[in-house]
Amino acid sequence: MALLLIHPIGVGLSRRFWDRFNLAWAQQVWARQDGGAIYNLDLLGCGESDLPQRPYKPEDWGGQLEDFLNQVVQRPVVLVAQGALVPAAIALCRLEQEKINAGTSHIKGLVLSGPPAWRLMLDVPATWRKNLVWGLLSSPLGALFYRYARRRQFLESFSRKQLFASNSPIDAEWIEPLVAGAKAPATRHAVFAFLSRFWQQGYGEAVAKIAVPTLVLFGDEASSVTRSGNRESPQDRVDAYVKAFPNAIGQIIPGRNVLPYESTEAFVAATNQFVKDLPDRSQSLA
Repeated sequence: MALLLIHPIGVGLSRRFWDRFNLAWAQQVWARQDGGAIYNLDLLGCGESDLPQRPYKPEDWGGQLEDFLNQVVQRPVVLVAQGALVPAAIALCRLEQEKINAGTSHIKGLVLSGPPAWRLMLDVPATWRKNLVWGLLSSPLGALFYRYARRRQFLESFSRKQLFASNSPIDAEWIEPLVAGAKAPATRHAVFAFLSRFWQQGYGEAVAKIAVPTLVLFGDEASSVTRSGNRESPQDRVDAYVKAFPNAIGQIIPGRNVLPYESTEAFVAATNQFVKDLPDRSQSLA
């Protein structure tokens, strides 16, 4: 079973986000002559992909992934999506829905790594608010902000405060690709589309139709605050996703928000076991 990796959106992020995962997969899985191929592409607006100025939405990336899946990959895959790009995986499943229902889609499973709190996946911000933020960020002021945000000091500080459970993974291996990836000014458009919240479209109905086996992974230090002010534990977040997806299981591993990078071995082990168990889970769904 092959893997199709979906990297997150952020300053300097691209398919290189998965470098550490790919190396660990080779060492832990391929070294035992196990596991299938890995497919890893730059999403539109990122890395070496096209970088037009547009308010990217999950369906833009979903369409790109569908073309890649059916024209290049052409084999059964498990989608592995990181963070707030889980909606891109959902968009792809929506495009493939008829094939999934008929059992003819190449999509055989999903791995969701540290997805947003489920309440955020249900929110639908007002269109005018999204467009207002997009307009502001698309101005010269936004270009100045991006120059500030791509500085090494900012990237290190943001990673420490928002992404990692500890400082140890915030090293040159993490920072240097971000600095290099953000050099092209046009990479800001995908980041600004994300900050404008175009990714939030209310996914309750779409998710309820995704019957393929799904693994939801959260870090043991992942948490969020609800509107009422109560803190959601990692288990709360897992439970919300397992309840929403028709055929999901959840697991908590060490880490915070970037599990494939900060807890690579545990993430590889969980993903590999899920892939191995897929035939049994698929039969139980039939």
